[in-house]
Amino acid sequence: MAELDPLRLTLEPALATAVEDWTAWLTHERRASPHSVAAYRRDVASFLRFLTEHRGHAPGLGDLRQLERGDFRGWLARSSARGLVAASNARAISALKSLFRFLAKRGLVENAALGTLRPPRLPRSLPKALSAAEAQDVVDEAGIYASSPWIALRDRALFMLLYGAGLRIAEALSLDRRDLPAGNAQAMTELVVTGKGSKQRRVPLLPEIRAALTEYAGACPFGAAKGDPLFVGARGDRLSARVAQRELARLRDLLGLPDSATPHALRHSFATHLLAGGGDLRTIQELLGHSSLSTTQRYTEVDGTALMKLYNDAHPRARRGANRRA
Repeated sequence: MAELDPLRLTLEPALATAVEDWTAWLTHERRASPHSVAAYRRDVASFLRFLTEHRGHAPGLGDLRQLERGDFRGWLARSSARGLVAASNARAISALKSLFRFLAKRGLVENAALGTLRPPRLPRSLPKALSAAEAQDVVDEAGIYASSPWIALRDRALFMLLYGAGLRIAEALSLDRRDLPAGNAQAMTELVVTGKGSKQRRVPLLPEIRAALTEYAGACPFGAAKGDPLFVGARGDRLSARVAQRELARLRDLLGLPDSATPHALRHSFATHLLAGGGDLRTIQELLGHSSLSTTQRYTEVDGTALMKLYNDAHPRARRGANRRA
């Protein structure tokens, strides 16, 4: 029998190998983030641990074939009793379905019972957008607590990129020097960003953002080579999201902003303010790097008034009705 490290879980060799192959597939073919892979792996380990206790022996592929709907529901019931929230249970079901689909495609396990299991209904939870004035205050005051001038320029350039171009914090912090277009600030009209699933998109840069990036890059004492990180910490290592979140939390206290004012809220504000200014959903979808329009609608909290305005402005039948009334 093999052990599923680092989870200290003993499995029959064939199942242990299949789980490792599934993990490699998530990492290299699906290009899931390390965080997502680790979370899925923990969820599957939780289920296999439950199955070990349930069956009284180290599980194998044969045990997975024999599982019934009640077995899966028993696992979820125990997870809920241990305090797992609905979102965690929903992710765990998703992880398990991913593993079973992988096993089925390779002819290792067929089990239809899992497909009848429905994830718990999740409440909508969206970050709240800052007002335009609040977002501008964040940009204007960025770096006020910085220990050196170049760090102040870094914070300002980073927060401007999140609010002015709608980047995710992870996307911004993964940028390297080579990602800045060559030439002066005037020549830097757009940025190629690598988002989720390693999908690339082109993001236009406003002149103010271009100037901020150029000024910071010139003042930063670290990382002149193309492969070096663009945003760095005080010691020259790639800047961590935790440091960026901490700096924005300090600004939040200074400016009297709510706890919802986070780096991700700056991206949300970018989309919300574009929509309020008349931007169309398809364009915002492309700028944000969303794979589906429905995601953009949820992300920007599109309300009925905004949608009706888009409809009345764009649909031929709506315009014809307006002309009749006139």
